[in-house]
Parts: sequence; structure tokens; C-alpha cells
Amino acid sequence: MPKSRTILDANDIEAIFTQLSLDRPNPKTELQYTNPFTLLCAVALSAQATDIGVNKATKALFEAADTPQKMLALGEAGVSEYVKTIGLWRNKAKNLITMSRQLVDNFGGQVPQTREELVTLAGVGRKTANVVLNEVFGQPTIAVDTHIFRVANRTGMAIGKTPDEVEAGLERVVPPQCKLGAHHWLILHGRYVCVARKPKCNMCSIVSLCKFEEKVGGSLE
Repeated sequence: MPKSRTILDANDIEAIFTQLSLDRPNPKTELQYTNPFTLLCAVALSAQATDIGVNKATKALFEAADTPQKMLALGEAGVSEYVKTIGLWRNKAKNLITMSRQLVDNFGGQVPQTREELVTLAGVGRKTANVVLNEVFGQPTIAVDTHIFRVANRTGMAIGKTPDEVEAGLERVVPPQCKLGAHHWLILHGRYVCVARKPKCNMCSIVSLCKFEEKVGGSLE
């Protein structure tokens, strides 16, 4: 598998994260949750959906079922009624029930705290596992979604063709003291500044460090 590469030096990368940490001193997920289980469900539901859309659906769902046992009591049909506004809702409802059963049967109803265990759950891949590990268990993981993939490639921090390549690249270059917050800093920067179609380079705090060749407005000098 080709490896990602970086075209930034260590000082530039550290400067980027220093600035992003100043922009958002206390970064956190925008998904609404009340405990590790509800976060796990919310992240699983967020695949190919917006956080806003997921939050609208899960507000009532989590009031009714905030544990695997309560989710199982709802059943697939019951869960479906809550999540049918979310893309791929049929399969996601099925996964939530299967996941809840796995948690009860295999983990005593508790969300496991290792990636290896998390990815054994229905509907949970590496990205979802990394979000949960970072957000609720304080582990320095980086979940590469479309925003982080874009920012890492555009800036030149970690240039790769797949999310796994970019994740491995970021793991290599992100300074140790920045790894806990890196996931949130990058995703929020990508969501609100380094957006897909028309990046807001004129309001970007790291524009002078970024290697993106198609900066909006040219050099922005």
C-alpha cells in the first residue's frame, strides 16, 4: 500500500496545531450524546449524514433508549421510527439492534475501550471506533472523515489517497502534545473554513502555512 507523505516540516505542522488550538481551545464533537453508548450510536448513525440531521433524530431516540438494554427493548421497528429521517436508516436501525445485543452479550452492556473490540460491533468501523476512543475515553486517536482527509491533503500535512493512508500519516507527523485534540481541530477547520467547494482561505488562520495551490483569491496577499 502506498504511504502518505508530507510536504511540511515539523515546525510548520506544530505551528498549524498551535494556531488551530487557539482558534478552538476546547474542541469536541458536535454530535449530541449523554454517555459512551449514545455517542457510539450517534457516530454510527452519522455515516453519510450530517451531525445536525443525526442530532434531530437522536434527541428523542436517546430519551427513550440510552442503554443497550433499552435499545433492545425498542426493537428494530421501534428504532426505525426514530431514525427514518437519516440516510440508510433501515440498515442503521438493524445495526443498532445488533450492536446492542453484542454489547449485552459480549461486554456486559458496556462500551469497550479498545479499537480491536469496538470494530467487532455491527456498524462500527475504524473511524467510528477512533471517534469514540478520542471523545469519551481520552485516547489520542484520529478518525479520518471527509473533512480531515481534505484538510490533511490540502495543507500538505499528510498527503494520501485513502483515509487509512492519511490517518497513518497524521499519526507520524502530529506532535505528541497535539494528538488528543488533533481530530477535532482538523474536522472543525474542514467543516467551517476549509470547506469542499469554496474554501474560505481569506478567513483561514493557517493560510500562510498551507500548501494548497488553489487558494481562493490567489495568494491572498
